[in-house]
Amino acid sequence: MIKRLFILFLLVGGYHASVKATEMLQWKRLPLSVTLHSGHERVIFVNRNVRVGFPAALDSKLRVQSSGGTVYLLARDDFPQTRLQLVDMDSGELILLDVSAAPGPELEPLELRYSGTVFRSDKPTRTLPEEPATTASTPDTDTLPRPVQLTRYAAQSLYAPLRAVEPVAGITPVPVRLPTVVSTLLPGEPVVSTPLAAWRLEDMVVTAIKLQNQGRSVVSLDPRNLQGTFLTSTFQHSWLGEKGTSEDTTVLYLVTEGEASRSLLPEPGDELPATKNVGK
Repeated sequence: MIKRLFILFLLVGGYHASVKATEMLQWKRLPLSVTLHSGHERVIFVNRNVRVGFPAALDSKLRVQSSGGTVYLLARDDFPQTRLQLVDMDSGELILLDVSAAPGPELEPLELRYSGTVFRSDKPTRTLPEEPATTASTPDTDTLPRPVQLTRYAAQSLYAPLRAVEPVAGITPVPVRLPTVVSTLLPGEPVVSTPLAAWRLEDMVVTAIKLQNQGRSVVSLDPRNLQGTFLTSTFQHSWLGEKGTSEDTTVLYLVTEGEASRSLLPEPGDELPATKNVGK
C-alpha cells in the first residue's frame, strides 16, 4: 500500500502545448540516447516529478533544471556521452539518459512515454491522444487508514503543487516541537535529520523529517534502523546518494500517537520525555 501513497502527486506533469514538433521516446528500462546542441536548451517532458543526478564533471558544461515533471537541459559546451539519472520521487526508479552535446541548431523538445507507440520527431503534429487524469487507480482518501491519509497528505503538501493537494477533513498543521536536528533517530548512519513540518488527524500526528547524507557512500534506508516508537514510518526514497549529489536528501514521514517528541529517544543530555510524568 505504501507504494501507492504518492500516485496522485507524481502525476502532475501532464501534456504541454507546443508549436514545435515533439520527439517521443519510449521508456523500456533501457538507457535513452539524448542529443544536445551546445548553446541551446532542450526541454524534456518527463511527466513525472523527478530529481536529476549527473556527474560533477558536467558542472561547468551542463545546466540542469527540473520543475513540475519537466527537465530543462542547457549544454554550455560540448561533451561526450554521459549518463544522467532521473530519480522517480515515488518509487525511486531510475530513468537513465545517455546525454551528449555537440555543435548544432536548436532541437525540438522530447517527451517520455511509458506505454503505447514511440513517435519520432519527423511527425509534423502530435498523433497521440491526450490521456485522462489517472484517478481510477487512486484510492478514495476517506477510505484509507488514518496513518496512510496523514502520510499521503504530508507528502503532497511538501512535493506537489498547491492545486494538487487533496483536502482531507480533520487534518490540520501543528507545531513541530522537536530539536532543530534530531540525532537519535538514525544514530548508526551519517545522516542529519531535520524536522520540517507536522500535521494532526484526531489523535495521530505525522511529522516530516528531512534526511541528508553526510557521507561519501550510498545509504540504504531501512525502517528497522529507526530509533523510537512509531505507528508507521515511510521514506520518500529507499536510499540516499553520497553527499553533494542531487540524491543525497529525502524525507521521512513518521506517524505517531500524539506529538513525535513523545515517541523519539531523548537527545543526549536531555531529560526523559514528558510522558514519564503522565498520570502523576
